[in-house]
Amino acid sequence: MTAPSRRTTPSSTRTRPGGGPVPLPAPKFASAARSALADTGLRRNLRGATAEARARTSAATAGAADWDALREAGRAIGDAALLNLDVHLEELERRVTETGGVVHWAVDAAEAREVVTGLVRASGAKEVVKASSATLREIGLDAALARAGVIAYETAIADLVVGLGGDEPSHLLSPALHRDRAEIAELFRRTLPAAGLGDDPAGLAAAARAHLRDRLLRARVAVTGANFLVAETGTPVVLESEGNARMCLSLPDTLITVAGIDKVVPSWADLEVFLQLLPRAAGAGPMTPYAASWPGVTPGDGPRAFHLVLVDNGRTRVLADEVGRAALRCVRCSACVNVCPVYERTGGRAYGPVYPGPIGAILTPQLRGVESAADASLPYASTLCGACADVCPVKIDIPGVLVHLRGAVVESRRRRPVPTPELALMRGLAWTMGDARRYETALRRSTRWARLLSRGGRIRRLPGLLGKWTEARDLPAPPAESFRAWWARRRP
Repeated sequence: MTAPSRRTTPSSTRTRPGGGPVPLPAPKFASAARSALADTGLRRNLRGATAEARARTSAATAGAADWDALREAGRAIGDAALLNLDVHLEELERRVTETGGVVHWAVDAAEAREVVTGLVRASGAKEVVKASSATLREIGLDAALARAGVIAYETAIADLVVGLGGDEPSHLLSPALHRDRAEIAELFRRTLPAAGLGDDPAGLAAAARAHLRDRLLRARVAVTGANFLVAETGTPVVLESEGNARMCLSLPDTLITVAGIDKVVPSWADLEVFLQLLPRAAGAGPMTPYAASWPGVTPGDGPRAFHLVLVDNGRTRVLADEVGRAALRCVRCSACVNVCPVYERTGGRAYGPVYPGPIGAILTPQLRGVESAADASLPYASTLCGACADVCPVKIDIPGVLVHLRGAVVESRRRRPVPTPELALMRGLAWTMGDARRYETALRRSTRWARLLSRGGRIRRLPGLLGKWTEARDLPAPPAESFRAWWARRRP
């Protein structure tokens, strides 16, 4: 069913001398983004798609006269819910249990995978249908199900496109944003039984529907995410535009919902605010086409068993950070992604497989830590222009959190027994500039060498680590006489 993508990424594993795969470390953001920057077709697709998404969001938010008040209400509700998260989670568990559901707690991704695969095995099913979510990608569920001998079928068209192409999602709401209609039509012709298929949207949607419908009708187990979890009634809520999630919620015998603990809202009155914020910020208009909710099980109607898997996976650690916890208010609308000049040029793959764009740059390093080079590079994947904060429907100060995380990255490097080259250079500069005589000596010598490296008054290539500065910019050659020397000479 899977066809190779024409855009490939480097393998994430290598083979041990004795056999068996060894995971390779993920590359830094700048390295991972190089292939996207060189792909003119990808950049054209991203530019057009994000411009269209911005226009839709602008029109939708302009139609709400109280938009600023709604944003402030969303911020306040989100903060209050996070500060009392333990109370709301206990109430959620109690209500889900009262309505016939079962709640499972997962401290990390591995435990969440174990819970879900165990439930699927217990059902005896060899296939599951998915209404995918970022949380399911976060815990790596597809690979775990494959290892357990279970085939997982994506039911959203964009997720189907990503899966058929052996690709990776590039956007929270539109995982196949990086592909245009012609690419999707070519992919469908290769992988789906749709002879003579054109590239018109209606025909492509019909081909996907025919491919998925039989799988939905025969599925015994469905796995979904949730946009929100209403604590006062124990009700998960999913917002969607295709109807595939609603079929996953109503047709199979067993329903498994996987959600982060940060998805909890205290009451339906609080949810009403988010039901106005999220669709508009996502560019869907005043409301999404489908809003499904399910409190437990109902005899004779829908699934006979409901399991809710609540995932921590670093969220408690994020909650303890007074600055960083603002990221947990995120409602996954992708408004910040669509306005980000960095994302528009690099796409989502360089941020990792789950959370792209500005929200990924602040959420992933907090969930995973900043010990690895890839995660530590994400807070620097930004121009700090502030456009993301301006459009965030729950007023997350993303630039502020980015600066905070950059400080955390620097502090983590200070504790290393062997300093990084950058830190060693900065310590050397601090020592040099801490004494006037050392500073003036270094200034005279560096000026002499810099002028030797210049051509036509510009320095186009610096040696060693300093070469990072001149990869994308030239530096002006320093003047023959420094300001301090000029001032000392002219001072009476």
